[in-house]
Amino acid sequence: MGICQSSGRDHLNLTDAFARYEAVRHRLPMVQAGVTSQKVENLDFLAEHMDVFLLDAFGVLNIGETAIAGVPERVAALQKAGKRVMVVSNAAGYPHAMLMEKYKRLGYDFAPEDVITSRKATLHALHQTEPGAWGLMATESLGRGDIEPFDMRYLDEDAAAYGEVEAFVLLGSANWTETRQSLLEAALKRAPRPVYVGNPDIVAPREHGFSVEPGLFAHRLADQTGVEPQFFGKPFGNIFDLAFAQLGTVDRERTVMVGDSLHTDILGGQAAGVRTALIAGYGFFAGHDVDVAIEASGIRPDFILQRP
Repeated sequence: MGICQSSGRDHLNLTDAFARYEAVRHRLPMVQAGVTSQKVENLDFLAEHMDVFLLDAFGVLNIGETAIAGVPERVAALQKAGKRVMVVSNAAGYPHAMLMEKYKRLGYDFAPEDVITSRKATLHALHQTEPGAWGLMATESLGRGDIEPFDMRYLDEDAAAYGEVEAFVLLGSANWTETRQSLLEAALKRAPRPVYVGNPDIVAPREHGFSVEPGLFAHRLADQTGVEPQFFGKPFGNIFDLAFAQLGTVDRERTVMVGDSLHTDILGGQAAGVRTALIAGYGFFAGHDVDVAIEASGIRPDFILQRP
């Protein structure tokens, strides 16, 4: 377990998580003005108006390791109706093959190329960089799938290791600790180096609250060291570039990004030029009034769905 990560308890509450996203708005895309939100029940309504569905995972397909009831069937119905359905997720911690096994286990049927993750976006960028040694924030027990071509060294409590690498990659924070965060901050202050963030999420909804994610630690690094990380995943354009490269030519007015977070899914979808749908009853805002958050942030989705 990492910082504030223990079974059965909240890691951050909604108020804290929302405040942390608001505090880093200067690093996020600009909000789209003039949007009016329409409230509808679920994805079935959007099927009449949209041809392409870009679905977030946590809070839309699943909560933690559990599929949201009825959603596998609803997604299958969209696919059967000829809709193009893709997953666009900030799931950087899992190797791609392991993630595909998870979706299958939860009852979803996605082609591997139709699951676009922030991990894919990060690795796409890394393949275009000069070879070197990378310090890695990740869960070692999940294996080295997808990262085998790189010289990746897991970061732990060995202070010397932080000085021996040329850059850092933050993929998963489940085993991250305050000691490791302090070592990384100190290393960057001594010798600034690139920091690639494979998951811009600050939190993710789990069965028992929010887990803290790599984005939280990346923003802390920037605030403490002045090193501005390179983010890969929503709300940034690189993950949508991969999605549209796979999709080819589509009508973006009939393409919708569906997610549970204003600051990642909705802001990212707006920046990518597609329609947006916020899930109100599951994930980030479950049990809370989304209207208050929309007013406070100024981030307005095209649609507000009670459930996926």
